[in-house]
Amino acid sequence: MTNATRFGHVAIVGRPNVGKSTLVNRLVGQKVSITAPKPQTTRHRVTGIITEARGQIVLIDTPGLHQGGKDALNRQLNRTARSALEGVDLILFMVQAGQFGPEDEDVLRLLSQVEAPVVLVVNKVDLVNDKTDLLPFLAKVGEKGDFAEIYPMSARRRRGLDGLLDLVFSYLPEGPIGYDEDQVTTAPVRFMAAEIIREKLARSLHDELPYQTTVMIERFEETDRLVTIGAVIYVARAGQKGIVIGNRGSRLKVVGQQAREAIEHLLEKRVMLDLWVKVADDWADDERSVASLGYQLPE
Repeated sequence: MTNATRFGHVAIVGRPNVGKSTLVNRLVGQKVSITAPKPQTTRHRVTGIITEARGQIVLIDTPGLHQGGKDALNRQLNRTARSALEGVDLILFMVQAGQFGPEDEDVLRLLSQVEAPVVLVVNKVDLVNDKTDLLPFLAKVGEKGDFAEIYPMSARRRRGLDGLLDLVFSYLPEGPIGYDEDQVTTAPVRFMAAEIIREKLARSLHDELPYQTTVMIERFEETDRLVTIGAVIYVARAGQKGIVIGNRGSRLKVVGQQAREAIEHLLEKRVMLDLWVKVADDWADDERSVASLGYQLPE
């Protein structure tokens, strides 16, 4: 029996809103990937790092792969998700219990082209009212691909997390850890701040939030006690600006307060946050604009 440590990269893929970011945050033990009920909340490859005595797991949370991809932003999100599959040691393919539709089939076709073992993670089993339906669903979906394992769980309810970690570690190669033991993500602080603002926007506006909305940090100054942040919320059309700002700035004020509190919790410092809303005409349908606003093409 060996006591050697294990180290490896694990990609989490699936259609939008199956719980990928929630799973990453639960496994890491703190928020490193934003979550909201709106599809395509995650737009970048976000890494969460789990370090234990037995080794280290680098989780790669990806944008939800989806059909369509008509504009430049959609195409880039799909490219980002696909690029995350390159060079990983294990893939967790997340689906929702009781649901397996065309978008899940699309992800499955993509996974047929990769070499890494694939574990089918069936999430949200707590939402299945009649549990007698679960076993037939697992059997039916399990026949759709060459899965190394099938693992039912509930990330939101924290059911099955320890067992999933045991399973993941069993597939990782032996080797030294790649990051400091106290590091939980590779994302820079500026990126995390922008993502927090975008999450609070999504949660505040719900269905009203224009899909073509993004956040850029233009000012980030940090001292021992205070962090000053200036951020711009970009929308694609002039008519969307008022939706984000709200009546007499009420909505933007609420978003700013919630984001400031969350960033203070992250940084453990007092934060001064200034938000502006600007229009970048149809930015999501222009490849250069998508890149200039932080959605870089994979190398």
